[in-house]
Amino acid sequence: MRRGTVVAVCGHESDGGQALRDLVDPRVSCVSGGRELLRRVRASRSRGEDVCVVPMTLGRDPELVADAARTLLGLTPQERAGTVLAEPFGTTGHLVGWLRAAASRLPEDRALLVTAPSGDPFVDADLFRTARLVRQYGRHRIVEVALTGGDPDPAEGVRRCRLLGAERVVLLPAAWTVPPVPDPGYCEPGGPLLTAPATAGVLDARVGDAWHRHDRHGDDGLPRGLTAAHDHGHSHSHGPGGHDHDHGGHSHSHSHSHSQSHSHGHSHGAATPAHATSPVSSVLPSSRSLR
Repeated sequence: MRRGTVVAVCGHESDGGQALRDLVDPRVSCVSGGRELLRRVRASRSRGEDVCVVPMTLGRDPELVADAARTLLGLTPQERAGTVLAEPFGTTGHLVGWLRAAASRLPEDRALLVTAPSGDPFVDADLFRTARLVRQYGRHRIVEVALTGGDPDPAEGVRRCRLLGAERVVLLPAAWTVPPVPDPGYCEPGGPLLTAPATAGVLDARVGDAWHRHDRHGDDGLPRGLTAAHDHGHSHSHGPGGHDHDHGGHSHSHSHSHSQSHSHGHSHGAATPAHATSPVSSVLPSSRSLR
């Protein structure tokens, strides 16, 4: 049985929660964050209910996690005593796995157009990396990217797929939102990314893990949530020469050559950095980690 109240805090990946209405249990409150999140949590705590807040990102909105943590810091000590912040619903590694699973159910002769609402330049650029991994470890020859409200948009994405020789294009959403089909003569929808039962299973797992950490270790998730966007964007892009970091009690150095610039993901709660040794294992979650 799910404990207390679950509040799903939503961002641009789900159109502020609108795209989740048919995917989550009606007892789960979908809010857009900020004052709405604070009001919903306070209302539940005033009734004596425990509250678990789950950031409903699929890995493309780290700011959603950090913003939720900052908002929850505005609670009184009594309100915070029964409130936890769960790990985000998904990571970019989960997203690659979910997209690959969705792609595996589609005919090989289709071109795949991975679509998502446009975010900032860094999350948009990372979507191209995600699509590349879907193509690299899948069966489809053509895998392109389109950004709703960005460039290239879905219509342009379909045009590019057609120029590459595709006769049929499937729009594969890398977000909760499912974009409209720009040209039904050549393309078809391939979403939603997750079914309602799959969404419920992952959500229950995040909530259960959050309460386990709270009950066993007194961890309400806020310190970890505050650092969620730490490695996002300019703050962690670096060039040659190397530099030192100090992440939550440990430090390490990087040295790069050939004017290389890239980003690393770190586990801020651990004593050692979480650098992957394999390009496949770093992004393809195990069946267990999908929950």
